[in-house]
Amino acid sequence: MERYGFIHEKLDIKILILFVLNELPAPVDELTLSDLVFCDDGIGYFDYSDCLAELTESGQITEQNHKYQITDLGRQNVEAVGSSIPYSVRSKALKLTAPLAAKMRRAALITAEHTMDDDGLCTVHLSVSDGVSPFLELRLLASNEQTAETMENAFRADAEAIYHKIVNVLTESEDSK
Repeated sequence: MERYGFIHEKLDIKILILFVLNELPAPVDELTLSDLVFCDDGIGYFDYSDCLAELTESGQITEQNHKYQITDLGRQNVEAVGSSIPYSVRSKALKLTAPLAAKMRRAALITAEHTMDDDGLCTVHLSVSDGVSPFLELRLLASNEQTAETMENAFRADAEAIYHKIVNVLTESEDSK
């Protein structure tokens, strides 16, 4: 069966896999990676699977906990030959990876976790960083683990707005109260 698209050769598939992984700031699961790589109709699943395994064996990507990430060797290789991917495929791959990459970068700046003490109470640790240091750190007491997880999820979903609300409350003048 003839496949349509620009990418057919295994070398091109490998370069595309490396190109996609190079755009992502964190490891990604195989399903997400395949969704991003299959941006060209010329790629077959079995060739893709073979290429993924070969890239892992050659040390250009690592696989840990069923998530894949590019290595320095893979990054060097894709920087040297990434421009050989047809422009339309690169553009489509960039368009698909950009929202995920932004989401990953945001998630890396937000910490939301909890610890349990001997009494069964949870201390929830929340922080937002600018990439260099935290600009908001909170420790809150939660009555149970479910409440702690609810607080963590709410913070992850809307950390920036929570920060602004706290700043607004703390900087309101006495006259406006």
